[in-house]
Amino acid sequence: MLEGKHILVGISGGIAAYKIPDLIRRLRKEGAEVKVTTTKHALEFVTELTLQTLSGNKVYTDVFAAINEHSTEHISLPDWADAMIIAPATANVLGKMAHSIADDALTTTFSAMRKPVVIAPAMNDKMYANAATQASIATLAAWANITMLDCASGELACGTTGKGRMQETDAILEAVRYALTTKDMAGMDVLITAGPTQEHFDPVRYISNHSTGKMGTAIAHECLRRGAKVTYVCGPVCSMPQMPILWTDQAETAQLTIVSVTSAKEMEEAVLSVSGKAHLIILCAAVADFTPLHYTDEKIKKAAGQTTQILELKLTTDIAATLGEQKKEGQVIVGFALETTHEQSNAQHKLESKNLDYIVLNSLRDAGAGFGYDTNKVTIYGADGTKKDIPLLSKENVAREIISVIL
Repeated sequence: MLEGKHILVGISGGIAAYKIPDLIRRLRKEGAEVKVTTTKHALEFVTELTLQTLSGNKVYTDVFAAINEHSTEHISLPDWADAMIIAPATANVLGKMAHSIADDALTTTFSAMRKPVVIAPAMNDKMYANAATQASIATLAAWANITMLDCASGELACGTTGKGRMQETDAILEAVRYALTTKDMAGMDVLITAGPTQEHFDPVRYISNHSTGKMGTAIAHECLRRGAKVTYVCGPVCSMPQMPILWTDQAETAQLTIVSVTSAKEMEEAVLSVSGKAHLIILCAAVADFTPLHYTDEKIKKAAGQTTQILELKLTTDIAATLGEQKKEGQVIVGFALETTHEQSNAQHKLESKNLDYIVLNSLRDAGAGFGYDTNKVTIYGADGTKKDIPLLSKENVAREIISVIL
């Protein structure tokens, strides 16, 4: 979602500045255009040439430099930017920004910035705990355009261990996506299922499928960015949704609860325990339709001369159908259908028979779609007869399209 965005990166003089070249590289890899402004002390930790090479633009380091493209660079840069990142934000810079002190390239630029700003503090744990630092953070976090990250705990550059580390690049990038997204799902409780289930028939073997949970994770991220509270019930997935750790007073604006399960039965119990409060339920998990009739406590051994093994299966509970029967007024339920034959008719049958509001169809016949891919191609059918085809896109973009249709 950062494709074509103008991102202004502000760097102050902390050791964590060494991580910012990778942040710039990642921003550009996602299609953003990047410009950089720094304090003079920041250039003690990372060179101007490095920042200029990676961003592809001149670095703004001095308010009064004769070679500035504009005589009022600190005004033109905020006008150009869609969002600003300040990382690392030292105690010194936090104090200046909170009290409108603008005496260098970074703080003068920030003073003119009225668009979204993500701030990632980093310092010694004692400096972070200082009452003045916390007061500065609280002041800035109260501003409507500020997304204030909390510091992480761990080993610090000074050799101690405590709370003061700058959050990692992935978290900062997600904070930027979060800051740039309209909060049109604020106040909504969303339940999302994702991934496969594993149906064990002995202690070491199970029946499962190839689902990775990538589509469900992308949908969870989209809902979180839009301000929803998300409960994510998942089987064994390759990656979990993540939210950047926001500073305490902002942490309630988006919440993520992850419930990990293994079997279809466990997923059924987890989903039904929380479904009643959900405004929106999105059933993206590939739940097993069958589970072994019998489970043995010891590994099943093959006998001498044995050539076959019979495994009896029984049906699992149809979670989507159960939710459809129990659907409350105003509740919206979205199902997924992965088909190999008669795709449209099978999907529409599931939509109607399970009392769903929408069903998202994808086919294993479509190249680049289905299990394991970072891309997907889907068709969304509505109970009101609507239909929308989504071409092959990244799963992140497909998630955005799905939520936009639902809303």
